[in-house]
Amino acid sequence: MTPEQHNKYLSWAHLGYAIFYSLFMLAMMGFMAAMLSADPKGPPPGFVGIMLLFMGAIFSAMVIPSFVAAYALRKRKRYAKVASIIAGVMAAMQAPFGTAVCVYTFWFLFSEPGKALYDNPQRMLPHAQQAAWSVNNTAAKDKEYVPPPSPPDWR
Repeated sequence: MTPEQHNKYLSWAHLGYAIFYSLFMLAMMGFMAAMLSADPKGPPPGFVGIMLLFMGAIFSAMVIPSFVAAYALRKRKRYAKVASIIAGVMAAMQAPFGTAVCVYTFWFLFSEPGKALYDNPQRMLPHAQQAAWSVNNTAAKDKEYVPPPSPPDWR
């Protein structure tokens, strides 16, 4: 497969994981709310509401990076690699689907096709033959090493 196809499948994997996990958590929280509110000796409704808000915030923090990564991968944004790595780490905690998304994310982004797609060659260091400090450079061979001046004494 081409890197573009892997990129598309990875964006679909993050989106599918995020939607599946969101629906699962909504169903679980709805079931918990129904069970806690049906019990007359249960906790007060205010406590249940605060608890569900807290759980919703935690679950949202686990899913939002996958939505962002899916969008960034789909649109080929500059931050897609970073967003996907963060989303992969967050997804790794949710076995088995999240772990599979994490493994696919890391496999693609750190392989040669992923590096070719997302690493910016303008920001990379030049090759050793082109560098001024290279051993192969004749101008660097002729110069003698001069140590830098010592810093001033500030005591």
